[in-house]
Amino acid sequence: MTLTFDPVSADRQHDYRQYLKKFAWKASDYSFINLRGWGKEYGLQWAWTDELVWIRQTEPDTAYWAPAGAWQKQDWNALLPRYFPSGTVFNRIPEELLKIWKETLGEKIAYEAREEHWDYLYSVEELIQLKGNRFHKKKNLFRQFCRKYAYEYVPLESKLIRQALDMQEDWCIWRDCESAEVLAAENRAIARVLEDWNELENIMGGALYVNGEMVAFTVAEETDSQTLLIHFEKGLPDYKGIYQAINRMFLEENAHYSIVNREQDLGDPGLRKAKKSYNPTDYVRKYRVCLK
Repeated sequence: MTLTFDPVSADRQHDYRQYLKKFAWKASDYSFINLRGWGKEYGLQWAWTDELVWIRQTEPDTAYWAPAGAWQKQDWNALLPRYFPSGTVFNRIPEELLKIWKETLGEKIAYEAREEHWDYLYSVEELIQLKGNRFHKKKNLFRQFCRKYAYEYVPLESKLIRQALDMQEDWCIWRDCESAEVLAAENRAIARVLEDWNELENIMGGALYVNGEMVAFTVAEETDSQTLLIHFEKGLPDYKGIYQAINRMFLEENAHYSIVNREQDLGDPGLRKAKKSYNPTDYVRKYRVCLK
């Protein structure tokens, strides 16, 4: 028996999100917004069965991700060999699924932690209040921004998307995105999400203006009643404290959440340092799994 994979598409977005709810998803990778934004970069495809939606990446190498669906109800000893030969690699497997596989498959799998894919989790309250020495520099930068600029925070909505796209283009010119494939790929992913804004369920965000010009934006969604997931956050470099400002103001407007997921660092040293500087409280741990 084989699975039939097709490119991830918007026409089954709602159905896919129902599968996500069956396993109380936490990992940022499996958000439909993430699949849509990064789909072409990773060559993402999906295959549907009655119980699960299987996900496969084809770029830069072929590997499978965790399926979406009711993990606890599956007979994994029968299911995995039905579709996948020995040696098949699964990436971005959340810790919750790995525990199930360890219990049911035992020595049939080999696994290793892949910290570059771990999502960083933070306390919303801590990132709003910025109390103590741990956040001293962040709070100073935030105060400097507020003192120096006549700013306005607004929710990001469809009528502002053209401005966000223009701001992202300016940011990319400054960073010379075209000379770095990682930045170029992220730029394409951001553009896809912004351009699809009206079609995407569950999407939200915020924007900062100074003197009538958009100088920062963030794109996010709710993963559960306690957790916000931030997909993209961009600020123009001419405004000192811009990232501290957009981060705090967006969370202040959404303070009914208790946890914020700021995604992974992909092993980039600079990004890892920046994410750790916000003092994560936990991680969404993910693993690479190989069928023996």
